[in-house]
Amino acid sequence: MTSILPSTPQPAPLIACTISRDVQEFDLLIEDMEAALGEAWGDLGFDEAMHFFLQEEGEDLEFVALAIDADDEANVDHLASIIAAAKSRQIKVVLIAHDVTPSALHHLLRQGADEFVPYPLPEGELAAAIERMRTPETPHVVAGTDKTGVKLSHDGDGVIIAVQGMAGGCGASTFATNLAWELATVSKDKPPRVCIMDLGLQFGAVSTYLDVQRREAVLELLSDIDTLDDDTFGQALVTFEDKLQVFTSPADLPPLDIIGQTEVQALLDTAARHFDFVVVDMPPSLVQWSETVLYAAQVYFGVIELDMRSAQNTFRLKRALQSEDLPFDKIRFVLNRAPKFTDLQGKSRLKRMQESLDISVDLQFPDGGRAVTEAGDHGQPLGLQQPKNPLRKEIAKLARSLYEVGRSDAEAA
Repeated sequence: MTSILPSTPQPAPLIACTISRDVQEFDLLIEDMEAALGEAWGDLGFDEAMHFFLQEEGEDLEFVALAIDADDEANVDHLASIIAAAKSRQIKVVLIAHDVTPSALHHLLRQGADEFVPYPLPEGELAAAIERMRTPETPHVVAGTDKTGVKLSHDGDGVIIAVQGMAGGCGASTFATNLAWELATVSKDKPPRVCIMDLGLQFGAVSTYLDVQRREAVLELLSDIDTLDDDTFGQALVTFEDKLQVFTSPADLPPLDIIGQTEVQALLDTAARHFDFVVVDMPPSLVQWSETVLYAAQVYFGVIELDMRSAQNTFRLKRALQSEDLPFDKIRFVLNRAPKFTDLQGKSRLKRMQESLDISVDLQFPDGGRAVTEAGDHGQPLGLQQPKNPLRKEIAKLARSLYEVGRSDAEAA
């Protein structure tokens, strides 16, 4: 009589791995991986990853989650080689980043990471990223059937630039609109694809400054973000001068809580897949998803003026962000209507303002004068209406520097 022993259950094959210096530093990632994959995932150190990709077990991997923080920036080249090795073996890469500088994050994204999720992880975002990676991509999608349809592709570089005014009327929307236009026209040979998103949902002025129609599809999309895909996103866009894509604020006045952190992250991820630069015009007030944009943006501009309103609001913003351990230092301050070279009193006021707030004003833009208002009323950026305006020239310089940084990263990759 032959005895039959019960078979030993085989462990489920690994379909994903986390790669980190110490995965225990990312406890929320552990929880989300277990919720999404059960036991079908493992953990690797930075030095183990390259060797594991060559082993038989590595052939079944669907994706890896590369988790990094500020302490890992010294090894950014090694991290880039891990991403490259994974991509060469058709393994998807999710980049999980905590307190990483924009330059390092941008460099790693250019190596081919398929998804980016900030840490701490927004609720449900890792599962959504996994679902997006498992969904087959269509190389090109034409949104809509009319003449305003926008042709989208999946090879955008996804540099997100956010702009927020520290006080009403300080020129943040003017700056965001003109920066987007200058980026879209920075090169005649191969201009980058640029989208400007007006997230000032109630009183956003981007559509006015560019004289484009607010589309009903915007409110429909925001009301039911679960329908967001390439088609619905493309239908919500309006083309300006065949060079710039515009996601306007809704035609009606929606409540500010019509969207939350998950919805805003989905919008940013979708835009980043299709465009080289995404300029986000933020509302002047802080909302629940402001943190999402702050973490997602590679560059975050705070526009101020040399007045007490801007100083007080900047101080309040700094106190609020630091109390929540949010990266206030990520904000690059832009002084609009800066004092002229001969205005010594104005320069002294600026110095005292920086010292009292303990901030650094990185950019100073001159007063564009009446021409700025006239260009806005005509629905045209300064580059078309007043190309010799001093404000336009300074914004154009900034756009060129941002473009050159992105192009040098691409060549280095």
